[in-house]
Amino acid sequence: MARTDIHDRIHAQRRLRAAQGRLRQRRTIARRDGVRVEVDGHWLTGFCSNDYLGLAGQFEVGAALQDAVSREGTGSTASHLVCGHHVLHEQLEREMADWLGVPRALLFGSGFAANLAVQQALLEDEDVCVQDRLNHASLIDATRLAGCRLRRYPHLDPEGAMRQLRNAPAGAAMLATDGVFSMDGDVAPLRALSLVARTQEALLYVDDAHGVGVLGPHGRGTVAEAGLGALEVPLQLATLGKALGGYGAVVAGDADLIEHLAGVARPYLYTTALPPALAAASLAAVKLARRDDWRRTRLQELVGQFRTGAGRLGLELMPSSTPIQPVLCGDEATALAMSTALEQAGFLVTAIRPPTVPDGGSRLRVTLSALHTPQQVNALLGAIAEARDRAVREAAA
Repeated sequence: MARTDIHDRIHAQRRLRAAQGRLRQRRTIARRDGVRVEVDGHWLTGFCSNDYLGLAGQFEVGAALQDAVSREGTGSTASHLVCGHHVLHEQLEREMADWLGVPRALLFGSGFAANLAVQQALLEDEDVCVQDRLNHASLIDATRLAGCRLRRYPHLDPEGAMRQLRNAPAGAAMLATDGVFSMDGDVAPLRALSLVARTQEALLYVDDAHGVGVLGPHGRGTVAEAGLGALEVPLQLATLGKALGGYGAVVAGDADLIEHLAGVARPYLYTTALPPALAAASLAAVKLARRDDWRRTRLQELVGQFRTGAGRLGLELMPSSTPIQPVLCGDEATALAMSTALEQAGFLVTAIRPPTVPDGGSRLRVTLSALHTPQQVNALLGAIAEARDRAVREAAA
């Protein structure tokens, strides 16, 4: 039997993606200044980053990074269980656990690695992980890589989750969901899901990458906003790379489960620990996020302004109360054309297309930051409306 040539296959796949208009290209950011970025020699106002609280460029965060680098160097030099676990890692874990109101937290290099670690360490081949159909790719891929069974339920449907758990074969069960869904901006019904998990004896795991720092009392995320704690949600993920403006993630919750992860999770055991300087920067960011409620207040004011203005202009939004505000465009060509028109008008807004979202669900994924001004939001709304109208005229021509 002749083997498939990998080069031939990937070239064929690339030609197909090109024909479908689905080739992806990176944009190189030359410089940043708050919400403004320099791309291809032009300064644009960015409305597509996850720096919700504006902490990525905050002076105190950068100063903490520079101070730690001057004292500790650029790397951790080893994995956590060899000699890479630094006092700054320990301090960050304790600060995160205290902020989230849980017994323990464990630091990972990325949210993707953390999600894989949780499922690989806690689930076995005969077990099942039941997930919302629109969960982040890292949760879906983690189940596949962990080797357990994957069952998916309709978006935001606790009854669907109940049916999947009831019909699952014998074995341990995990119910996993995003807290805030990254492409739609809506929030999981965590109270209902916690009841489903309890009645079906499943462990509820919440990936709150887009919720921690933004929602809940003092930014503690969707779990706290729902009035839940470590008893109802034994494990949750908080990223350091979105509202906190850094890099990495923590899994926080039940002390026994965290201890187990630290001892057996392969993505934790067999990778170099996060540089201590990055932990120092995140530690400073967490303290600011806990203290500065004004950042969340301003962010919610901007969200309200955007949604009100979009309604007046007849823009089609999704039901989101978070900084993620998708503007639905329908087909991919319209989304790309509108994104290009916005760049010509001085705004950087990414067009999100299949397979990231379903066919017919292409959109502009607008994300807001506490650093944006009301004037910038109004200018963006006007530019989106103009881009939409131009796309309609060109389609009719």
